[in-house]
Amino acid sequence: MSMQYRSVFRPGLFDGKVVIVTGGGSGLGRCTAHELASLGAAVALVGRTESKLQAVRDEILECCPGSEARISTHVCDIRLEPVVASTVGDILARHGRIDGLFNNAGGQFPTALRDLSLKGWDAVVRNNLGGTFVFSREVYTQWMESHGGAIVNMLADIWGGMPGMGHTGAARAGTLNFTETAACEWAGAGVRVNAVAPGWVASSGFDTYAPEFRENLKAFRQRVPLQRHGTESEVSAAVVFLLSEAAAFITGVAIRIDGGVPNARPTWQLKPHHNSTPYNGFPLYQRPAFLDED
Repeated sequence: MSMQYRSVFRPGLFDGKVVIVTGGGSGLGRCTAHELASLGAAVALVGRTESKLQAVRDEILECCPGSEARISTHVCDIRLEPVVASTVGDILARHGRIDGLFNNAGGQFPTALRDLSLKGWDAVVRNNLGGTFVFSREVYTQWMESHGGAIVNMLADIWGGMPGMGHTGAARAGTLNFTETAACEWAGAGVRVNAVAPGWVASSGFDTYAPEFRENLKAFRQRVPLQRHGTESEVSAAVVFLLSEAAAFITGVAIRIDGGVPNARPTWQLKPHHNSTPYNGFPLYQRPAFLDED
C-alpha cells in the first residue's frame, strides 16, 4: 500500500503556507495534518502530549520524504492563556508566518445533565470553547490581523441538542456563534473564519468510550440517511477546502459532515442500504474494529 495521502486536491496547493493543527496527535487532527503536509504545507502540530505529536511527525516524514523542516511539534494546553500566547509566538519564530489554523483540539465524556458537575461542565466548555477562542485570538493578534488568513473551528452534530453530551453541545454551539461573530469582526483584516461539524465519524476517538457507549455508536449508523459512519478523510477534505484559496469568498459558515442526520425525520422510515461509498484518502487510517463486531 502506498504511504502517500490520496487527496482530491491538487499537489502543491499549500506550498509556502503554514498551517497550525491543534489536537494534531491523534484522530481528525492527525489525518488533516497528513493531508496538509502531502499538499506542501508546513504544519505546526499542537497538543498536550509530546510523544503523540512526535509519532505523527515521524509518520508524516515517512510519507513525505524531505519534509523535516516543514513539520514542527508544540506542546500546549489550549486551556492556559499564557501558554497559548507563547506557543503561537514559538510557531511564528519557527516558521515565520501563519496562513491557517485548524482548531481541532477538544474533549468530552458521555454523561446526562443531571449527573454532570459544574467542574465537569467547566472543564469541557473551557477546553472546547475557551481554547478555540484563545488560540484564534492569539493567531489573529500576533499575525493574521496584519496579513490575513483562514481559521477553521471544530463543531459537532449540535442541531436539536446533544442529549448525553450537553456540556460539549453547549460548547460547540458557542463555537458556532463565535465563528459567525469572528467572521464579521475579522473580515476587514482578510481573515476568514469557518467551521466543520462532523457527525458520527469513525475516528480513533471512538476507542476512548466505555463499552456500553460503544454499542450505541455501532447502532447510530442506522439513524443516518447514508446508513454508515463517516471517515476521517471526509472531515479532512472539508477542512482543507475551507483553508484553501478556493474558499476565498466563504466565511462564517459551518459545513455539516454527518450523512444527513439532522434531516432524518421521525415521519420518514430510513431504508437500510449500502449505496454510500466512503472516501478514504489516508493510508494510515484504521477503522475502530468494534464497529464491525456482531
